[in-house]
This record gives sequence, structure tokens and C-alpha cells, in this order.
Amino acid sequence: MRRRRRIYLIMMGTCVTLFVLAWAVVRFYSTGAAVVMSMVALVIPPFAAIVANRSDDRGDRGDRGDRPE
Repeated sequence: MRRRRRIYLIMMGTCVTLFVLAWAVVRFYSTGAAVVMSMVALVIPPFAAIVANRSDDRGDRGDRGDRPE
């Protein structure tokens, strides 16, 4: 669980950093690049939520020992 939380925070930190850099710095040089950076940042949160909510139960892999045979 700790690893998932760390990955989630890294992904969301990347998202916020992309937004801030895009509209505070990059837009002065290239509006298109700022828009592309924002679009990439928009895609990150759904994947971060999937990572954060992933279940630890790995019963579908077949490696559980309590299964009747």
C-alpha cells in the first residue's frame, strides 16, 4: 500500500508540475507546447486513481494456497 501511495503522489505531482510549468513559463515561448503539456497532464489523474485503488488481492492469479483442488 505504501508503494501505491508513493506512485500516486509522484503521478499527481507530475500532473501539477506540468500544469504550472505550461501556463507559468512555457506559454510565453510556445502556446502549442503549453496546450500539449496540459493535455498530457489531463490524462494522468485517471491512471493515478487506478493505481491508488488497485486491489492487493491477487486471487485471480491462482497462487493462493487455500483453494480446493
